[in-house]
Amino acid sequence: MILLGTFVNTLAIVAGSLIGLLFRGRISASYHRTVMQAIGLSVVVIGISGALKFSQILLIIFSLALGSLLGQLIGIETRLTRFGDWVQHRYASGESDVTKGFVTASLLYCVGSMAIVGSLESGISGNHQTLYAKSILDGIASILFASSLGWGVLLSAAPVLLYQGAIVISASTMAPFLTPAVVSDMSSVGGILILAIGIELLDLKRLHVGNMLPAVFIPLAYGVLLSLFK
Repeated sequence: MILLGTFVNTLAIVAGSLIGLLFRGRISASYHRTVMQAIGLSVVVIGISGALKFSQILLIIFSLALGSLLGQLIGIETRLTRFGDWVQHRYASGESDVTKGFVTASLLYCVGSMAIVGSLESGISGNHQTLYAKSILDGIASILFASSLGWGVLLSAAPVLLYQGAIVISASTMAPFLTPAVVSDMSSVGGILILAIGIELLDLKRLHVGNMLPAVFIPLAYGVLLSLFK
């Protein structure tokens, strides 16, 4: 089953979020702040480790710049935020972190190298091992996020299912262009975006990471153009 890894990943997020919600409200403000700082630092380290996988630094810079412009034009983060705000207004008017939990978790689970590489492996060869490993990590992260940010984290399972599912289904078409360099550069851009999420979690700077999401696919577009002109 080509989407098995994605389904397992989605269910892991749902299960982790439900477990985390059991602890929601039982953590004092000081512990909540400490846990979020620890998560933020961990995300920063994960982002840095992934960001250093690039093969062409100029392509990474170009991808981030062009991808951010495209994302701003599309209004990705605005759309995510509006959806989170709508859910919060309709179903959780008494809570304040639904939107933040949804947007932060959705981006974190989608932009990493494991999401990209794992989905490509699932679609091309039917190997779901990377997504299985990602499922464990996302499940644990969901427990921590949901206990701190509430049930908005649970909603992030939907974008993960759609995003990774789309990559899996289209992977066979993209396979001829997915050279090791292209995959490395895509993973590097994803690592930089994860680093940006960590900076936001630490309240160091507000960054519009959602609008940067198209940057992940610019190295692939570059690889396609390069192969066509060759």
